[in-house]
Amino acid sequence: MNNKHPSPNKKPVSSAVKAFLNDADRFLPDTINQNPARLVFALDATASREQAWDHACEIQTDMFSAVHEIGSLAVQVCYYRGFRQFHYSQWSTKAKPLQDFMADVNCQGGHTQIEKVLRHALNSQKTQQLKAVVFVGDAVEEHPDTLCDLAGRMGLLNIPLFIFQEGQDTHVSQVFRQLANLSGGIYAPFNLSSREQLKNLLSAVAVFATGGKSAAQALSKTRPDLLPFLKQLR
Repeated sequence: MNNKHPSPNKKPVSSAVKAFLNDADRFLPDTINQNPARLVFALDATASREQAWDHACEIQTDMFSAVHEIGSLAVQVCYYRGFRQFHYSQWSTKAKPLQDFMADVNCQGGHTQIEKVLRHALNSQKTQQLKAVVFVGDAVEEHPDTLCDLAGRMGLLNIPLFIFQEGQDTHVSQVFRQLANLSGGIYAPFNLSSREQLKNLLSAVAVFATGGKSAAQALSKTRPDLLPFLKQLR
């Protein structure tokens, strides 16, 4: 796996990404927690996701802001695109490293590589304890049995998958539901018109990653709209 991000054709950071990074700096603590909760945020960056890329980046702001009173959150962004390209950032509790990583990301046509996301999470667990993996995508072009086996291994290691599907493809939703269930995580659909819903769901995931199931349950008392989502937690 490659964590060296390519730099050719570097483009300016979009306004949505800039807004996310600026807000993240306001919410994150100045002193880095030596043991922050670690969350992998994985994105499909193939051509079909181009219109949603800035949208997905922007809503990460709410994951950081939702946990600033509970503890520290360290995020690693990873994505796949093009022909066998898989990249991931360094862990970060501040915005600048993410800005450097995301500045030259552009979506490229290619097949899904969800298997690489899951294997990356399992490999990361050997040295860093993960609290959750978030995946945002709209397609599955790999063998479901392989993905389900990896999701099951994640479940054994208590690494829940929170999968958010853009679109309404029935085959995709069936596979995503299986993966989330096997890992002990949650599946939820969304579309670009339901930004507020996805923002709230991602905030709930961040609260769970930082404070555990008890914190998520406490959140549901003040946010009853999230109860159907959070009740899926095992």
